[in-house]
Amino acid sequence: MRNRYLDLLRFLAIVRVVVYHVTGWASLTLVFPAMSVMFALAGSLMAASLHRWGPGAVLRRIRRLLPSLWVLAAVFVPAMLLTGLPLSPKVLLWLFPVADPPANDWGALALSVIWYLRDYLWFVLASPIALWLFRRAPLPTLLAPYALLLALQAGLWPAAPTAARDFGLYFGAWLLGFAHQAGMLRRLANRVLVPLALALALAGGTWIVTHPGPRGYDLNDNPLANALWSAAFVLVLLGRGPATTAWVDRSAVFSRVVTVFNRRALTVYLWHMPFVVALTPLVDVVGWTHQDPVGLAVRVALVFVLVGLVTAAVGWVEDVAARRPPELVPGGRRPARPRAADVVPSSPAPAGAGHAGAPVVAARPDVGRAGVPRQRSAPELETVEISAG
Repeated sequence: MRNRYLDLLRFLAIVRVVVYHVTGWASLTLVFPAMSVMFALAGSLMAASLHRWGPGAVLRRIRRLLPSLWVLAAVFVPAMLLTGLPLSPKVLLWLFPVADPPANDWGALALSVIWYLRDYLWFVLASPIALWLFRRAPLPTLLAPYALLLALQAGLWPAAPTAARDFGLYFGAWLLGFAHQAGMLRRLANRVLVPLALALALAGGTWIVTHPGPRGYDLNDNPLANALWSAAFVLVLLGRGPATTAWVDRSAVFSRVVTVFNRRALTVYLWHMPFVVALTPLVDVVGWTHQDPVGLAVRVALVFVLVGLVTAAVGWVEDVAARRPPELVPGGRRPARPRAADVVPSSPAPAGAGHAGAPVVAARPDVGRAGVPRQRSAPELETVEISAG
């Protein structure tokens, strides 16, 4: 059964990312460190996939990650080539972004969110070895990314590549997802988890207050504060998450929205930034300031509407990549299974099958061995692996 609490966290993270990119409000990064939460959720799902499928989970995850990127590239790469992007072998990075794919001036901003896929891809590739290490030495493995980040912050590796920096910043959250999947965070006693989360939040908050970036107290400008503050959030959100979130599905509309955002997480994430960039000049055209509440609200609404249209047009690619039946709008009701009363009784079994002459009774999917009805799960709650973001 799908964990609707994790679905809710992913939904909130995606919405927060979009709103932040439209408004630029630095406070949103402190209120909800969405990127680290998304990486932690992805790490938990990756650990579950490795437990089930072994190293083959890497190929399964890559298969689900790249098609949505290829759709985006099919639109924007030709447009960039026609507007000044040199044609070189590096363009092939749009097929498998282990490094930043090339872009021209306007494309670099509109497609800036590709860094998430680059990091996600590296983390997926590293996960089999990381999980092997984590199972044998959980604490040292978990602390390694934060130690790397401290070394980079201290200037011990001045020529560190981008991949090393991002491993230090976000792989710790990914590994916290491993700990969540293993049940370690849930088993932590409050006397350990609560002081640890408070200490991390205090350290991260103190560091960003004393080292503000060009945009003030924006975690995106301060990797060390980002990692520490985010780790505190992930510990609490995943370590003390509610056992059930049945209220999410009490409203059919809200439940459907959460399902859509989860089934189309990658599409929403990849396509929202081009619309943010395209709509920004309209603020000046209509006379709104960049902090005008009405202007910001209109821009946020327009971005979600435009992303919704694109998602309806190409979001089904995520279904194909996941080997699900394509849906225009995910989360619709599936045909109900026939009730036991509607099943036509089978004819008696031929002699020699089971007890001679005993009728074959069709299995009832909603009744256990003791005749006790099982609780059915909603169709949209079936287990799915998605990338997020």
